[in-house]
Amino acid sequence: MNEKDWLALVAVHSDSWLLSVAFYFGARFGFDKENRRRLFNMINNLPTIYEVVTGIAKKQSKEKTPNSSSKSSKPSMKVAKVPAPKDEEESGEDEGDEEEEEHDNTLCGTCGTNDGKDEFWICCDNCEKWYHGKCVKITPARAEHIKHYRCPECTNGGSNS
Repeated sequence: MNEKDWLALVAVHSDSWLLSVAFYFGARFGFDKENRRRLFNMINNLPTIYEVVTGIAKKQSKEKTPNSSSKSSKPSMKVAKVPAPKDEEESGEDEGDEEEEEHDNTLCGTCGTNDGKDEFWICCDNCEKWYHGKCVKITPARAEHIKHYRCPECTNGGSNS
């Protein structure tokens, strides 16, 4: 297999993997229909790895340039922030202001603050306390591989559940 064909094959597989990861995280973080559509459109506005590797992206960008209204060649992407934790006991009737107030009252079980509302949080499956990921040294990527998270207090305290 020559180098160009091999690179094209790797690019196609990479595109497939990236799409699956993007939509997995969309599902994992509870994207609604509109957010999934927005993610899909953002992905489709960018060239695929295959298109970049094979040079198709350059041809397409030349064709689209006269119709393009933006002067910047770099696409602007907005990163979705991880939502602040929710209590499962919410009735869901008055979402909005009441939900925001409840998030404001959620305190980290380690540091006792509610700073970093737009940062990653994780909930202990045993005691149901919420923690900043950075306070318990858990990244979002690592959390994806944890089936049942137990906070340091529950792990060290030997609480049974």
